[in-house]
Amino acid sequence: MNERRVLVAVSGGIAAYKIPELVRGLRREGLSVRCALTPAATRFVSPLVLQTLTGVPARTELFDTDEEGQIDHIALADWAELVILAPATAHSLARMAHGLADDLVSTVLLATRSPVLVAPAMNVNMWQHPATQANLALLTERGVRSVGPESGALACGWEGEGRMAEPETLVAEALRVLGPPSLAGETILVSAGGTREPVDAVRALTNRSSGKMGFAIAAEAAARGADVVLIAGPAALPTPAGVRRIDVETALEMRDAVQAEFANASVVIMAAAVSDFRPARASARKIRKEDLGDGEGIHLELVRNPDILAELGREKGNRIVVGFAAESHDLLESARRKLERKGCDLIVANDITRESAGFDTETNAVTFVWPAGDAEELPLLSKREVAARLLERVEKLRSARG
Repeated sequence: MNERRVLVAVSGGIAAYKIPELVRGLRREGLSVRCALTPAATRFVSPLVLQTLTGVPARTELFDTDEEGQIDHIALADWAELVILAPATAHSLARMAHGLADDLVSTVLLATRSPVLVAPAMNVNMWQHPATQANLALLTERGVRSVGPESGALACGWEGEGRMAEPETLVAEALRVLGPPSLAGETILVSAGGTREPVDAVRALTNRSSGKMGFAIAAEAAARGADVVLIAGPAALPTPAGVRRIDVETALEMRDAVQAEFANASVVIMAAAVSDFRPARASARKIRKEDLGDGEGIHLELVRNPDILAELGREKGNRIVVGFAAESHDLLESARRKLERKGCDLIVANDITRESAGFDTETNAVTFVWPAGDAEELPLLSKREVAARLLERVEKLRSARG
């Protein structure tokens, strides 16, 4: 993504306070970013802040001799490989739909030949108004991409649709638009997160998996043009842009969801931490201490959950199947045994005792273990970068199989 060029066009809405974080997120991905603001937008976010974050002046005026001497609005439109209109107010969507152009932002939007991504943000009634929906439908017909809005509490005090998509969601969609379509035509099934096996109406057996690694894989696969289905255990993470998400709770539910989607998948990446065992019987009511005798405990009988990965390995056909092995000791030996036992094409092994590479971290250090016994150790990387490295190996496997 280094040196790919994104123009962030900012219109006058309260959600403009999120733009600095959007710019920071784009810059973290290695993108070159410039900003253009409507006059109203400067009331909500300072051009100086955006200049500091991007390293170049933020454009605000259509007729500014100093700025026009450096780069005119047509050149700015030509410079961008992607334009993001955020927040996309009802007014800015209407102007864009009908080709009005009397300020810098609207002129750039009319002049650009690059993909345009809009992030609607407005009052729920304005969003639901037929005029706004008609304008958005018209823009969609022309190829404009839209992300959001989300539902929740709005700045005006109302509840409902109208919140601008979060910056990380917009960054993910920008990467999807700009990313190499190296996985176009592939359907990738990803599992993520832990499972939760009920003990009673309140308690459950679970694990410490956050799902971040699986979600990063899903986001990266979507950015590379794949159709992605993400089957997620309980996880407090936003759905990556362009990904179809199926939420499950128990191992049996995950198995059912995986089997339902398996036939259409060309690649399966099982990053979920599925419980090996579940209580043989779960109480429909809460087990209370006062219902037990003094000092009396409870005894749980555990039964094995089905081995989802092994089942997929036996049925994979020409599919690529990737498994994960989170281990506290004997990392490579355990991963090699798992690879052979479960019929995978690749095992991603990580040592959960290593600092910054265990559960619920933003980074990971993994080793790719191959059927021939070879092991490829990666340094400590962000989980998104680990996902990128993994999908590069998947692409090579698919290419080798034709």
